[in-house]
Amino acid sequence: MSLASQSDAEIIRISTAGSVDDGKSTLLGRLLVDTDSIYEDHFENLKRTSEYRGEEVNLALLADGLKAEREQGITIDVAYRYFSTAKKRFIVADTPGHTQYTRNMITGASTADASIILIDARHGMTEQSKRHAFITSLLRVPQVVVVVNKMDLVDYSQAVFQDIEAAFREYSQRLSLSNISFIPVSALLGENVVRRSSLIPWYKGPAVLERLEELTPEGKRTAPDLRLPIQYVIRPDQDFRGYMGRLESGTLRQGDELIALPSGQPVIVKQLFDLDVEVAEASAGSNVLVTFDREVDVTRGDMLVRPRNLPSVTQGLEAVVCWMSEEQSVTGKQYLIRHTTREVSATLDEVVYRFDVESLHRNAAHFLNMNDIGRLVLSTGRPVFVDTYEHNRALGSFLLIDPVSNNVVAAGMVTRVRGPEPTSRSERSGQVVWLTGLSGAGKSTISDALTELLRREGLSAAQLDGDDLRTGLNSDLGFSDADRSENLRRAAHVARLFASLGNITICSFISPLNSDRRKIRDIIGDRYMEVYVRTSLAECERRDPKGLYKRARAGEIRQFTGITSVFEEPNNPDLILDTEGATVEHVVRSLAEKIRDRLR
Repeated sequence: MSLASQSDAEIIRISTAGSVDDGKSTLLGRLLVDTDSIYEDHFENLKRTSEYRGEEVNLALLADGLKAEREQGITIDVAYRYFSTAKKRFIVADTPGHTQYTRNMITGASTADASIILIDARHGMTEQSKRHAFITSLLRVPQVVVVVNKMDLVDYSQAVFQDIEAAFREYSQRLSLSNISFIPVSALLGENVVRRSSLIPWYKGPAVLERLEELTPEGKRTAPDLRLPIQYVIRPDQDFRGYMGRLESGTLRQGDELIALPSGQPVIVKQLFDLDVEVAEASAGSNVLVTFDREVDVTRGDMLVRPRNLPSVTQGLEAVVCWMSEEQSVTGKQYLIRHTTREVSATLDEVVYRFDVESLHRNAAHFLNMNDIGRLVLSTGRPVFVDTYEHNRALGSFLLIDPVSNNVVAAGMVTRVRGPEPTSRSERSGQVVWLTGLSGAGKSTISDALTELLRREGLSAAQLDGDDLRTGLNSDLGFSDADRSENLRRAAHVARLFASLGNITICSFISPLNSDRRKIRDIIGDRYMEVYVRTSLAECERRDPKGLYKRARAGEIRQFTGITSVFEEPNNPDLILDTEGATVEHVVRSLAEKIRDRLR
């Protein structure tokens, strides 16, 4: 492989996690050896060290870099290793498995495109396995590879592997994990690591390296909102003033109209440099320098954004944090928040709860100890410019620092912004998401999950459901065609009112007729988004969550869409969600992304 082609290959950042002695370092050592990613003299030194210790070649020593790690046979610090193939380049963070090093795993996984979670086939899901899955979920790592290691010690048992997969999937249903794959391996023997193993004929999926080559980099899913925190102001002489920073998300072009926060001053990008080369366009992850069409007062810690796509400018945050300090948190104490290039004072107002990783319960707490994960309320001395971590990892993450020792005491992820949103954003947030589809298609389930997701992002979300309105506002209506149309007309007016107040209003109504849906669109106007939750009649009958189809077939319900009356598929919906064979999380994320597009 030439150096030129290698430099063009995508870079994938991977974190590894597993309980003590699950074989993380051995797996990484095997990948390094079998991809020819170590120098020959290094490998010879490894063989001599292993012979001196009276053992076979110990691949784990390739990853365990500290002397203490080699002596104890465990990983203590975060070690970064590098290897490449013809398709991809990889940066792997080998993180410790011990509970007391949870903070190290946070460090390793915070910028990862994917996470490898190792599980010892002999022990199955342990508390540490759950902790690692939980942290991976908190950090919204988008791709997860569960490697069930030491399969040779359980005779490559398919039943053992399937039991572990089932246990992990059951636990992960309560987490924000998606794109999970499971691979049985023996890292020590190299089975199913780089090449598929003939000893595991019942497994038909890819080997570990093959799966890693299928991964996509984080940059491919970075939020499209333009966010450029200013790190330096460059002024080599009186004739040039430039502003440098890392483009955290979005795409920047020459001629773009921006505003600078917190001042709100409008500017136009006159020149754009990526490193020292002038370019017409730069993408997320680039280190750029910009000049403006005029002189403005912009300094380190300010941020450049688009006028119609603002982050939250706030002095109140709720966040989930991993407490990293040996000194427990102190309510009322003043810390520092380091967020992008901005550092401001912050007061810890409240510890809301602490997570029990084993049960996922939220236990009331007044303080956090080292490696605890909990939810805090913080107030800042000056405004910060944030998005929720769910929406934008770069703008939603921060460090909490002790101002006396200058030590990092916590790493945090913004879950909610306290206080008013910027006016321009609030006005645009008013939307009506109208879910139409057969009974049992999943409209209410999607509505519940979407509402929770939007609220976690700091957006105001409301729900309207046909059943709820019939017990209140529309209790005087029957089930004739005219009454059904009137039911939808009233619901549309309520939804429009909610949207005018800045709410994203999710409406769940069968609304089977195109004529009614056209009237709804006319009432609500530009804020209306029609979403067809498409599921076959057979599948809806199979689900039948309320037993309505069964009753309709028995003649107990005279008017029932799909049985006694027709559902007309929407002519031109804004979005179609196919729910057969799809997870709720996948469907909701697709819908949430569509809503974000409309808010930009």
